[in-house]
Amino acid sequence: MTTSNTGYADGVDPAVRAELARLRESIDNIDAAVVHMLAERFKCTQQVGLLKAAHQLPPADPSREAQQIARLRDLAENARLDPAFAEKLLNFIIAEVIRHHESIADSAESAESGE
Repeated sequence: MTTSNTGYADGVDPAVRAELARLRESIDNIDAAVVHMLAERFKCTQQVGLLKAAHQLPPADPSREAQQIARLRDLAENARLDPAFAEKLLNFIIAEVIRHHESIADSAESAESGE
């Protein structure tokens, strides 16, 4: 049995290959949508960071973060997605947002001190 440049043995049913291609195209489209949605989310959180920095608010808001995690876990359960996975994903995103907010706050402090 030989393997083609697609990584599959040549004997794979063409209908199976077509179904895999269709499903993978859907996955690629969903991945693109996820990236675009994350970009939009970060545009919003950038504005939050600027507002927090302008009013000397802390970069992190543990109460809001806990509410968001609980909300996302519920959404995940309703969508039949593993809530623990959803929480890990949101924690990763929150950590990145806080990092951005800290950077914005540091930049604002530097600008105020004339550095």
